[in-house]
Amino acid sequence: MFGGLRTVILAIAMLMLGIPAYGEEFSKEQMKGLDEQVQDIKADVLGIAAQLTRLEEKLLYPSDTQVAVFLSLADGEEFRLDAVEIQLGGKPVADHLYSFKELEALQKGGRQRLYTGNITTGDHELQVTLSGKSGGSDFLRTEHFTVSKGVGPKIVEVTLAEKSLGFKDW
Repeated sequence: MFGGLRTVILAIAMLMLGIPAYGEEFSKEQMKGLDEQVQDIKADVLGIAAQLTRLEEKLLYPSDTQVAVFLSLADGEEFRLDAVEIQLGGKPVADHLYSFKELEALQKGGRQRLYTGNITTGDHELQVTLSGKSGGSDFLRTEHFTVSKGVGPKIVEVTLAEKSLGFKDW
């Protein structure tokens, strides 16, 4: 009786000793496969995220109603721009306080997108208020422009100069 029990226990022990070796070999191969699967899934997720971003942009800003307002400084302008506020149709849509780095980028010819949104076709009033410092004195200037929105996306650029504001309707 003990002999049969001993044989069964011995057989179970031998099987148990064989399992870890088989498990280690299997897990190494499985790890390589899992790593490749993780990389594939990661690439798929990044692709889906990019597609969702494009879809979200199309849904939030359809091209037939989209308007974008950019800001730039006129060539050679050295005044210090502190802040800009934009109103479209009498409603505030964007404002920005400038750091030294941002002002330096604008002075080197950079353009800043201040606003992207939706408007209906037709004429809309664009009010730009800027504040800054020139020649040791503070200044505050407000200008009004008319944005004529047709079918399709609209791009507007406001060019800031110490004495005046320029408006380019693309």
